[in-house]
Amino acid sequence: MDPIRNPYAPGAGQRPPELAGRDEQLERFQVVLERIRRGRPERSMILTGLRGVGKTVLLNALRSTAVRARWGTGKYEARPDQGMRRPMAAALHVAVRELGHPQGDEVDHVLGVIKAFAQKDQPGAKLRDRWNPGIDAPAVTGRADSGDMEIDLVELFTDVGGLAADVGKGVAIFIDEMQDLADEDVSAICAACHELSQSALPVIVVGAGLPHLPAVLSASKSYSERLFRYTRIDRLDRANADQALRMPAQDEDADFTPEALDALYAATGGYPYFIQAYGKAVWDHAPTTPITAEDVRVASPEAEEELAVGFFGSRYERATPGEREYLRAMADLGAQALAADPEAVDAIESVPTADVAAHLERKPQSLSPARDALLKKGLIYSGERGRIAFTVPHFGRYLRAQA
Repeated sequence: MDPIRNPYAPGAGQRPPELAGRDEQLERFQVVLERIRRGRPERSMILTGLRGVGKTVLLNALRSTAVRARWGTGKYEARPDQGMRRPMAAALHVAVRELGHPQGDEVDHVLGVIKAFAQKDQPGAKLRDRWNPGIDAPAVTGRADSGDMEIDLVELFTDVGGLAADVGKGVAIFIDEMQDLADEDVSAICAACHELSQSALPVIVVGAGLPHLPAVLSASKSYSERLFRYTRIDRLDRANADQALRMPAQDEDADFTPEALDALYAATGGYPYFIQAYGKAVWDHAPTTPITAEDVRVASPEAEEELAVGFFGSRYERATPGEREYLRAMADLGAQALAADPEAVDAIESVPTADVAAHLERKPQSLSPARDALLKKGLIYSGERGRIAFTVPHFGRYLRAQA
């Protein structure tokens, strides 16, 4: 096959593997946009799933859907060490510009509110030292500048929503890695979405994050389950996994044998990121079409090496020696559970925290710092009380191979 035209290289294919099997989510989002356009009540959306299932690609596809509907859109990725004011202001600035509202006092007012919201990120700073969000309009005094994130975000979303309603459009803000928002920012988003639902203004938040994101939202506001439509993004079933491999290949007049598809599903587990990595490696190695199981066997070491370095290794390197010990204990316990009953534990390898302590012959309290640090780094998550799991599929298998 021609490696120059590899349809599995990131950004190369017309049909990214991460979007295979996501038609339901894309169609549902179109319905959400239309309902809001007609003034009907609708909830914001939350996408959850492990790393490698294509949440970010889907989030970008949803944004593209909103752009085609002529909505104003903005997007940013949350980070643990970053407050929300600057990135939210930048995202809303882009969204207001996309609305295409005729320039006038109302637009200047909303831009001024966005600017005031952003500049409150530096309370007490001299005028010359304040961060400039690139907005020409003067900052509005007395709106979204109280310093209380919850009050300010409600006022900000209300003003932006009013502007969008004037032109019969909507605004959608897309937030990736939403579980990394600070507690006060999560609380503010919930409060703002609640206010929007009460006032029927055309603004929605579309967030994506790890599987424990619903618990983060619920811990912030007890009524959060009424504010968001939750969608779990999982690995692909066999039919959609085959489609994710075959459709890019067919665009290049190539295909796979059934045996090759069997081997690839066994290797990838249906996770889109793995499908892309194996598809790229197999395409580079296969001399002709159809791609065979032997081609998969020959190319697999290259795919595994790429994943070991770029997907698994880059995350493992972020852990301290004590944290790595905790991760390896999780991997060992997952392997034991699988050996005892292959149906008992899936690829997530969820294990009790008490068992990790027993495996390491340590008191649970002494392991709390390592566990908490791994949670903050996004390497593990707690889906239920007393249990933890890897955020990265097949991570336990990788750790056992390293050992």
